[in-house]
Amino acid sequence: MTFIETFVKAFLENKKVMLLAGGAGLTVVGLGLGYKYFLKKPEKVTRVGVVSQLLIHPLKSGKAVSVSLAECQQIGLKYGELQDRHWLVITEDGHFVTGRQEPRLVLVSLTSERGQTCLNGPDMEELRFPLLQPDNAIINCRVFSTDIQGRDCGDEASSWLTRFLGAGKTFRLVHFEPHMSLRRAADVEPLFPPNEKVVYPDMGPVMLLSEASVNDLSSRLEKAVTVAQFRPSIVVSGCEAFEEDSWEDIRIGDVWLHRVMACGRCLFTTVDPETGVRTGKQPLETLKSYRMCDPAQKNIYKSAPLFGQVYIVNKTGILQVGDVVYKISH
Repeated sequence: MTFIETFVKAFLENKKVMLLAGGAGLTVVGLGLGYKYFLKKPEKVTRVGVVSQLLIHPLKSGKAVSVSLAECQQIGLKYGELQDRHWLVITEDGHFVTGRQEPRLVLVSLTSERGQTCLNGPDMEELRFPLLQPDNAIINCRVFSTDIQGRDCGDEASSWLTRFLGAGKTFRLVHFEPHMSLRRAADVEPLFPPNEKVVYPDMGPVMLLSEASVNDLSSRLEKAVTVAQFRPSIVVSGCEAFEEDSWEDIRIGDVWLHRVMACGRCLFTTVDPETGVRTGKQPLETLKSYRMCDPAQKNIYKSAPLFGQVYIVNKTGILQVGDVVYKISH
């Protein structure tokens, strides 16, 4: 008998065994998948509140623009030409400036429409300049410990800010453009996924805070505070104070958000958003009396009290005031 004849005979004799073995293997795989499927916990969707405000801060540390509808992108909220924290005040050597150093920045309003950007502030004439100025220099800036670029907005914008802030030094305004490289959020806080990118925010693209939490804090103070003092992107009503602390995954309309960390608060909270003047130690001192982190998380938050939650965007989409907020649990 030739080699080929021997092979064919062996194959035919063992074909039945092979088929039985294959069928058994598929059965095991099927049972395994079924077992995994039935053991997987279904998602539980719970209504937890309603969006009461959507706030875009085009200029870092500047006034918020309240909108009824916004596009929630990976890098934050957008409405028309306004994108959250896409304009930045810097020193002449490129270091970023916020309300921590220059409290009067909170009084500056920046808007942009039909290709024209506008700066407004108390006792200042409105300044208009083109949104796009391709002939202007691109400046290398530094936000905390990370580098990022910005397009210089021109000498008139620089002069306007320098006069308004009155700090005896020169300031410049820069604008982030889509072709520029983003910052890695994980370079500031390792809790963020390695591929998570931001423009000029301190850390994450979206910060959420509830009205009830603000009201709870106000009830402990001589002078009430407002949402504006804490600069959130999304404000939620219809929930208990600090209920947002437990919202790991939420859905609002088509948008899916995942909580990364709480928002640790600093001296900036002591700046009155209506006057641009520091109010002393409040509300930071009161927050420290009852909103400190678990001792096991001190390496993350150190001595900062926690107020509001920072999210990344797992699924982009449109947000509207009045949208229901759903908590997703597994």
